Amino acid sequence: MRPLLLLRTALLLIVSSDIGAGLQKAVVILEPEWIRVLEKDSVTLRCQGTYSPGDNSTKWFHNGSLISHQDANYFIGDARVNDSGEYKCQTALSTLSDPVNLEVHIGWLLLQTTQQPEFREGDTIRLKCHSWENRPVYKVTYLQNGKGKKFFHENSELHIPKATQNDSGSYFCRGMIGRNNKSSETLRITVGDPTSPSVFPLWHQITFCLLIGLLFAIDTVLYFSMQRGLRSSMTIYEEPNLHWSKEPQDKTISEERKSFRSSRANTKRDGIGWRQVLKELTLIRCGVNRF
Repeated sequence: MRPLLLLRTALLLIVSSDIGAGLQKAVVILEPEWIRVLEKDSVTLRCQGTYSPGDNSTKWFHNGSLISHQDANYFIGDARVNDSGEYKCQTALSTLSDPVNLEVHIGWLLLQTTQQPEFREGDTIRLKCHSWENRPVYKVTYLQNGKGKKFFHENSELHIPKATQNDSGSYFCRGMIGRNNKSSETLRITVGDPTSPSVFPLWHQITFCLLIGLLFAIDTVLYFSMQRGLRSSMTIYEEPNLHWSKEPQDKTISEERKSFRSSRANTKRDGIGWRQVLKELTLIRCGVNRF
């Protein structure tokens, strides 16, 4: 019975954590919104989440490590390459946010985007030719696959509304800083089919289903193991022939046997019921078809 009790406890913990996943998820917002910046740029990361009355602190994580900063706004005043990486935040009544990746580059010009350069057809693509220390840039050209796509006398953003797969390719920008002609590094942009399903399901959904399957397998092994043990115990217990005696102790032994059989029946029903709970949870959470 002890393994079964441990199994129940483990499953309850999983279900409790899954319920916690229903809380509002915190959100990290970049200001300015560009995820690619140059050294010495200033960046503010804002954590939007729900706070409890007695706890207005924020947990910040950089590449998985907790930062000793508890304000809702995390300010990077003089960006360095070491500031690159994945940022997450969490509040008292919000779950851990999705990651926001910040890239800090070195150079005179940088082609900036507001998100990772993987888009869907119909999305709007925003690109900006950003200069080091925000120095003035003019005669700016945006190029796709080595060919000029858009020219601006004054530095301006390039907007591609309703992107198609033809907008995929290698992009960079070049322009004049003072008397010097500078170019950015190349950025690969991909525009995919919006009807294609995502190949990366939610990780917590996969983990939950795997754990449920593992627990169900363990429970099945324990169930049949206990049944074999109980059958063996009943066989050994029933070997003596106790019906010849009408003494009071015979009644006691019969009652013990009855109690033992009742316990065995309860264990059987209990095992079947618990396995049914596991099946139902798997059907509900993992989308298994009943029919």
